[in-house]
Amino acid sequence: MYAEELIYNYEHPKNRGVMKAPTSQIHEENISCGDKITVFLKIEDNKITDVQYDGGGCVISMGTASILTDYLKGKDIREVEKFGKKELLDLINIDPGPVRLHCATLSLRAVRKAVLGFEGKKIDAETKEL
Repeated sequence: MYAEELIYNYEHPKNRGVMKAPTSQIHEENISCGDKITVFLKIEDNKITDVQYDGGGCVISMGTASILTDYLKGKDIREVEKFGKKELLDLINIDPGPVRLHCATLSLRAVRKAVLGFEGKKIDAETKEL
């Protein structure tokens, strides 16, 4: 079911840790399965210059967090706001199915909320649905 890259990133996570003095951070939980993540962003000149996460959960949620956080470094925050479910699934290269989709999108929901919070914007409907 899981792609090899996802399993590798679960077993050898990138960007895992607690950032000191982040520009923005947020904690999210998937109450249906217990996955938890805190995302820390360092944002300078509207670009994500550093990103870390800490948490625990299944292969899909934590493997995706590793892949996503690595991808986001250097991205403009407006690009992150537009990065949605389809782009995430293309990035991780699996279809988790409807039951596990919330596991896959947990880290993206957290990142988007952290970016929107940094900008002083309300959480949009698409982010809530992730």
